[in-house]
Amino acid sequence: MTIELPLVFAVLMGIAILAYVVLDGYDLGVGMLMLAADEREQSTMVASIGPFWDANETWLVLGIGLLLVAFPSAHGIVLGALYVPVFVMLIGLMLRGVAFEFRVKAEGWHRGLWNWLFWLGSFVASLAQGLMLGHYITGFEPGFGYFLFALAVAGGLCGGYVLLGATWLILKSDGELQRKAVAWTRWGLLWIAAGIALVSIATPIASATVRNRWFDFPHTFAAMLLPLASAAVWLWLWCLTAQLKHGRRVAEWAPFAGAVAIFTLAFAGLAYSLFPYLVIDRMTIWEAAAHPTALAVVLVGALIVLPAIAGYTVFSYRVFRGKAPAKLYD
Repeated sequence: MTIELPLVFAVLMGIAILAYVVLDGYDLGVGMLMLAADEREQSTMVASIGPFWDANETWLVLGIGLLLVAFPSAHGIVLGALYVPVFVMLIGLMLRGVAFEFRVKAEGWHRGLWNWLFWLGSFVASLAQGLMLGHYITGFEPGFGYFLFALAVAGGLCGGYVLLGATWLILKSDGELQRKAVAWTRWGLLWIAAGIALVSIATPIASATVRNRWFDFPHTFAAMLLPLASAAVWLWLWCLTAQLKHGRRVAEWAPFAGAVAIFTLAFAGLAYSLFPYLVIDRMTIWEAAAHPTALAVVLVGALIVLPAIAGYTVFSYRVFRGKAPAKLYD
């Protein structure tokens, strides 16, 4: 077996998962901020994600699809161990999808109810994804301590999604809602900083493999660039929102770009910690990969599907650029 194709598919799957986390992460974050806004602001928030949220979830399907066809041995272990949180996540995604459609036609207290259910679906889906990530990092080890660790990761991911959602609203709104989004961004920054710090302390304690990788001197010095870069972006984003808070003009796309940079650096750190394992301490990407002939066939399809999804995504964001109209979904 050649090593190139498993590496190629690991990179493609990583791209799909990172794209999903960033793109669906911001619209889940907007959903989790719904209850902090008034009725008119809620309409603008829904309009800001309306043209995109369906397509954003396509990246999740692509990521799971690549895991299924390229790494069939790991697919059974990963999804078998995560059966319950995957089920809960799907319930949450379906609930927010139904709530999104029904709130458009609802009036009075019914609309308030569907807005609340949209928040609940967003929160449940985000929390379930965080639990999955926490269990994955520890190699699906059983025990109450590992569950608490996964719960801490879930809290950090929810805070990260709120950060993405708030910075997205800075870009897509103006007036009072934008001012609220600036405050939410600073709150999200504190939340994600606490989450990353907690996970950084707990992860080497929970996983011997990660501990050995993090304290493998002198290679560790090169890896330190990732947390240092994250801290620099975090500080820049904090200063940027301070300027917005005091009414100074800054590029409105910059906070969202900073939040995406924090997620990308965290994802790179996770990949560094776990590589070459697909299931930590149990299965590498080479051991989990399908036969090279099958991978070669699947690669043809992946190289057609991936650019098509990327092209559609870029096109839709270009068409619906600019501020979100409040009455788009009323």
